[in-house]
Amino acid sequence: MTDTTLAIQSDPNGTGPRAYHPNLANRATGKRADLTVFGSIPRRLMESRKDFIDQSRAGIPGAWVKDVIDQTGLRGVFLSILGVTSGNLSRVYRRKTLDKDVSEEVLDTVRVIDLAVQVWESQELALEWLNAPVVALGGEYPRNLFDTFEGRRWVSQVLNKIEHGDFS
Repeated sequence: MTDTTLAIQSDPNGTGPRAYHPNLANRATGKRADLTVFGSIPRRLMESRKDFIDQSRAGIPGAWVKDVIDQTGLRGVFLSILGVTSGNLSRVYRRKTLDKDVSEEVLDTVRVIDLAVQVWESQELALEWLNAPVVALGGEYPRNLFDTFEGRRWVSQVLNKIEHGDFS
């Protein structure tokens, strides 16, 4: 078996590089035990394209957005996606359903954030990575790319490369 250690970045406190050590044995099943993502979003939406599409078409509750922001702290990302000001965010939270396009964009963003959590095997490490410049993304902060489909796809591709040890 080969060594799967990957130095990801220098620690901002100057204590040296941080390393990623995937627990490949736990990843063999491909399924996660938790039934929700960020407390309220059904995991099946992240795992099934049909369920994802059906839920996007039906609209997602605004409360899901609140749960994701509360758990990730990525308020600015969702303000940009939703096209609202901070002062109007509470109105989004109270909406029974968001429209199809916004629902799809929010779910797609959650899917990428969840992928980061799976790859880094820690929400804390995933959020740290999302909030730091990444060379493979042209020095961009991954969170700053979530406002476009192509940006989310690019971040997902880099995460998949990290997960599979492809550093080309």
